[in-house]
Amino acid sequence: MARIIYGVHGTGHGHAIRALAIARMFPEHEFHFVSHDTGLDLLRGAYPATACPNPATVVTGHRVRAAATLASLMRFQRRRADHLRTVRDCFSRFQPDAALTDYECLVPAVARELGVPCLSLDHQHILPLCGSCVPLARYPEYLATVWAIRRLFSGASVHVATSFFPAPRPPSDGSLHVVPPLLRQKVLEHGSREGEHVLAYQGYSTFERFVPFLRRIGRPVLVYGLERTGSEGNLHFKPNAEEEFLRDLAGCRYVICGGGHSLISEALYYGKPVLSFPIRRAIEQWLNAWHVERLGYGRMLASFYPSPGFIRDFESKSDRYRERIRGALFYGNEVVQQRIQSFLGVI
Repeated sequence: MARIIYGVHGTGHGHAIRALAIARMFPEHEFHFVSHDTGLDLLRGAYPATACPNPATVVTGHRVRAAATLASLMRFQRRRADHLRTVRDCFSRFQPDAALTDYECLVPAVARELGVPCLSLDHQHILPLCGSCVPLARYPEYLATVWAIRRLFSGASVHVATSFFPAPRPPSDGSLHVVPPLLRQKVLEHGSREGEHVLAYQGYSTFERFVPFLRRIGRPVLVYGLERTGSEGNLHFKPNAEEEFLRDLAGCRYVICGGGHSLISEALYYGKPVLSFPIRRAIEQWLNAWHVERLGYGRMLASFYPSPGFIRDFESKSDRYRERIRGALFYGNEVVQQRIQSFLGVI
């Protein structure tokens, strides 16, 4: 049995859900998590966890606020020494044999300092390989994001990136392994079927144009993520509940969501076309949505004032999207497990 300390970026649910899937793959090992925000709440329900912040991206109105994000980073950096002490104390108490990290910067820094081997598993580390996909107008935000990835989040000794799309520029030096998406066990327990409803997920309730857009869809729409319940016309607002959400996802006609990698990967695993509306100025989400469209898995929605025929055109091409999805692989659990087993085998 190994003792593993696991640093997890806590903004949103995707990182924590992936980390829980990893921990549950290895019940023979003992895990202790370090996280913050909503990720910490999710992890604390299943494993011991220590609260410690990480740099946060500030989003309001479905847009990354650059000035507020920079201010958040500066506040974090001013207290970085205190945060490192918190994580060192956690290492001292837990005495880990190894460390894992999912886009978290403190655990790999302390692991490197103490000589503890550390493996990074996230989606973000594929971004430095995607420069050829980025239009010139988006390059400043792309370079800023790549700088943050390399400067703040690349302290691990081994890096693995999960991705539903192939690396546009394959890694050449062996420092990064790109693998298909990691899916939580609950996703694998539901079989895909095609119903008449659409599933919509919005992770940021401050975005007001989302609901009016959904009202224009001529089908029942099950809406998650807005912390509302009840029905309004064709819209049915549902509380966040894992089993019901996955059942509705597996049985929907198609998915409307942001540009988050985890939900897009789960939708594609179930064979669902995706209509993706990435957060503005979030280059990772833009790249995910761009690949959805480029690979023929659905469409990217850059504006919530689309042409009147946009939904009709999207639905008319849904069979074509499903055919392209059927020809790709969106399940990487076994290769991820092998990578981690190989890593743990040398400690």
